Amino acid sequence: MNLLSDRILNMSTSATLAMAAKARELRAEGKDIIGLSLGEPDFNTPDFIKDAAIQAINDNYNSYSPVDGYVELKQAVITKFKRDNNLTYTLPQIVVSTGAKQSLANIAAVMLNKGDEVLLPCPYWVSYSDIVKLNDGVPVEVKTSIDTDFKMTPEQLEAAITPNTKMMWFSSPCNPSGSVYSKEELRALADVLVKYPNIYVVSDEIYEHINYVGGHASMAEFDDMYDRTITVNGVSKAFAMTGWRIGFIGASEKIARACNKMQGQITSGANCIAQQAVITALNAPPTQVKYMIDEFKVRRDLVLDLLGGIEGFNSNTPEGAFYVFPDISYYFGKTLRGKTINNATDFSLYLLEEALVATVTGDAFGNPNCIRISYAASQEQIIEAIKRIKEAVT
Repeated sequence: MNLLSDRILNMSTSATLAMAAKARELRAEGKDIIGLSLGEPDFNTPDFIKDAAIQAINDNYNSYSPVDGYVELKQAVITKFKRDNNLTYTLPQIVVSTGAKQSLANIAAVMLNKGDEVLLPCPYWVSYSDIVKLNDGVPVEVKTSIDTDFKMTPEQLEAAITPNTKMMWFSSPCNPSGSVYSKEELRALADVLVKYPNIYVVSDEIYEHINYVGGHASMAEFDDMYDRTITVNGVSKAFAMTGWRIGFIGASEKIARACNKMQGQITSGANCIAQQAVITALNAPPTQVKYMIDEFKVRRDLVLDLLGGIEGFNSNTPEGAFYVFPDISYYFGKTLRGKTINNATDFSLYLLEEALVATVTGDAFGNPNCIRISYAASQEQIIEAIKRIKEAVT
């Protein structure tokens, strides 16, 4: 009999966290590692949000919070959904969790049964697949390519649907590709989905505000998809609040009640101080954080320009988030500094060991020909990192 469960033994380690841990080990050995692996803004949380947290402490917010979030926060989420996404929700349709990752885990736990298939347009965020498998679901990868800007076409969606298809999960803007689905592209996917009324959609919109095309579209905006879409969001990325751990969903009352029930047995309510701070964050106009988005766009253009000078790096132009996802399959089968590169994992490890730059293999995102490079780092770090990468491969 194994000490550990089959569940944990079969679970993959998060590739992004594993690479970050490896980078920390090398730093501890005195290596000058530039980290371009984590999806974490390098800005400080805005002062007006920190002030709200301090006020909450002084106001003695120190008790258990309601499982699904303070009413005042849920109301701020409702206001945000209406203002930014033209989505109308009521209090029973909102559940606040300890980060958007817990929101996703709740959804999988309350909706998936053994053998239910979940469509994952590739590339997808690293944890989708294992969250699905952890809850006895079957992740079904729908391959995309740089030629379609890493977006799934309606034809691909239709071809992937089987009698066992229960859900589709996707992010827009996408982690890791930075691709953004337009309203017209989402409508084309919805036109396929309306023919299959038992398929539900998880729309992960955590990068919503880090968007360089001037508009964000939500699947739930369509009347015929509203009840079948669970919209997931949070404050980690746009407000530089990764460690505050607050995410939320808007969903049908039945699904929201189920997530509330699940959360009540797992973690109960999210951190009381963080919730109070998030009320202030969400009630502020998105223009309050525009300075971060403007800087990310400058960095995106910088990364693309610098990578364009390296043979074998083929990138799309990300329209959101803060990643580039270049195809580096040009290097497969080549030997660099005595090391043979067989796949993206080899290449990512090679860059860590030889260039001292931490990236993440595309294997973790369902695309084995690419690596993810985060530009949530200073321009100086980006310039130095790409210089090191170029020297390591030439």
